[in-house]
Amino acid sequence: MISKRIGISMSLLAVCLLSLGSALAADKVKGKGVITLRSGNTLTVETDEGTTTVMVTPDTKVQHPVGLGARKKEVGQEVLIPGLKLKFEGTGDQNQMTAETITFDQDDLSIAKVIQAGLNPTVQQQAKNMETYQANKKATDAEIAANQQEIAANKQRIAANQQGIQEVAQSTAKRFSELTDWVEKNQATVHFEVGQSTISADNKQTITDLSQEAIKLKGYVIEVKGFADSTGNLADNQQLSKDRAQAVVAYLLQDCRVPVKNIVAPGAMSETHPVASNETTSGRAENRRVDVKLLLNKGVAGGL
Repeated sequence: MISKRIGISMSLLAVCLLSLGSALAADKVKGKGVITLRSGNTLTVETDEGTTTVMVTPDTKVQHPVGLGARKKEVGQEVLIPGLKLKFEGTGDQNQMTAETITFDQDDLSIAKVIQAGLNPTVQQQAKNMETYQANKKATDAEIAANQQEIAANKQRIAANQQGIQEVAQSTAKRFSELTDWVEKNQATVHFEVGQSTISADNKQTITDLSQEAIKLKGYVIEVKGFADSTGNLADNQQLSKDRAQAVVAYLLQDCRVPVKNIVAPGAMSETHPVASNETTSGRAENRRVDVKLLLNKGVAGGL
């Protein structure tokens, strides 16, 4: 009875050992292929069956045959470069495995090195191209930053001009009724193109000359009135005459340094008070204007 039990136990043990051996055998993987990519200790190997990820560990033996016999020489893992044909053995499956041994031929290593040498100029050129790109990007970023600073500065100048124009407009209402206390010392006329409010270079000089004369005096104001010809509708002409007057005021404030308190701008006169006929081209050109007058206080003027 005891012998029978021992026999059964031995049979079960044998079955278990066979099953374990089969399981271990199933984990063993062999294959061959070409390294297409290496990232650290991970190799991507293209085989006849597909792509296998081969993990290399410090225990992985990398070797190549020596002579005509079965002797193999172990070498460092740095030889595992893209383009190298190899054979691998280890555990895992056909998709991913951990290599115990990797074997290659010296001739295949030489070919892989030639491939890498051929790729090297391309890699270097790519690196150079990347450096050029980074340098250009840095220069472009600097240019954009400079443009943004210039835009911000322009906005500040525009805001300052607008504030000055608004101050002139606010003071005008009070002082316009007082113009009877002033006498005309000098005047200039600024002409504009059709539909435009941009001051030409010649007209800027005219305004500058008048302002330079004014700032040498005491008790003066500069009166600015904008006009339009009869072309277009009344609303557009009203806005256009206002834009022209404001352009002259802004130039007096910013470029000529005339203080706000010395500018009076009754402003937009639209197509009223033409100085010439609107029936002719030359007449309309005369009417597209801003009248700039240098006025002196009667008390001051009487003492000159």
